[in-house]
Amino acid sequence: MDEASMDSSMVGLLGRVTGVVGPGLVGEVIVRIRGGAEHFLAYAASPKERIETGTVVMVMEHLPPRTVYVTAAYDS
Repeated sequence: MDEASMDSSMVGLLGRVTGVVGPGLVGEVIVRIRGGAEHFLAYAASPKERIETGTVVMVMEHLPPRTVYVTAAYDS
């Protein structure tokens, strides 16, 4: 699998916030991928959104190797 197809395959995956994501913060999420679970640095897809620890999120964009932009998967 080439790098471009691997990047696009992350978009739409669900993960869970393990470190708060929000304005001025670099958060962390864990995403199930490639048969396991991996941690990624995370930013909010919407610059003013704050996403608390434990929230289920959806990956909106992946910047290799370990950065994702996420949004809350469900309304609170």
